[in-house]
Amino acid sequence: MQSDPLTPSQKMRQYRCKMKLKGLRSVQIWVPDTRSPAISRELARQSVLASRAPEEGEVMAFLDDVRAWDDA
Repeated sequence: MQSDPLTPSQKMRQYRCKMKLKGLRSVQIWVPDTRSPAISRELARQSVLASRAPEEGEVMAFLDDVRAWDDA
């Protein structure tokens, strides 16, 4: 005799238990939704401010150095 199929929440509970037994834990993060027009405007605004900052050259040089780590 077959048992009733699991509900989505029961499946998720089983999956989470299985992953915990493997020594893993769940982590949830929230990131800006770049599809949002408001976020896009804010990112553009911050980019302009960053490009005008006196430290911009130093920051860009650092980013170039970091990017080059994979080339080494």
